[in-house]
Amino acid sequence: MRNILLRWLINAVALYVAVQLVPGIEAEMSWQTFAIVALIFGLVNALIRPVLKFFTCPLIILTLGLFTLVINALMLLLTGWLVTRFGVGFHVGGFVPAFLGALVVSVVSLVLTMVVQDEEEEG
Repeated sequence: MRNILLRWLINAVALYVAVQLVPGIEAEMSWQTFAIVALIFGLVNALIRPVLKFFTCPLIILTLGLFTLVINALMLLLTGWLVTRFGVGFHVGGFVPAFLGALVVSVVSLVLTMVVQDEEEEG
């Protein structure tokens, strides 16, 4: 349970950083917005991303894994589309902002996960 909450918090922070850095990704600046978006982003990544990766496996292999970046962008686009349907103030303005945002989210998530793991190993 702690890992799920930690992953949720890391996604929320990563999405906040993406909103700050990437033009074309906009959000209402409230913790509720980022909490909801992070929850939906986590569900999309947990439920849809594995299926999409399975069906695009040959393309992922052919591009030496680079197509995974496109899948990440599509997951962020889908999240943006879903949350606007729920009336949450989050918008992704197209594929290029989604691609750049997915890169930012991936890097921030990786760094925060490494920091948290280092703190758990020390403690």
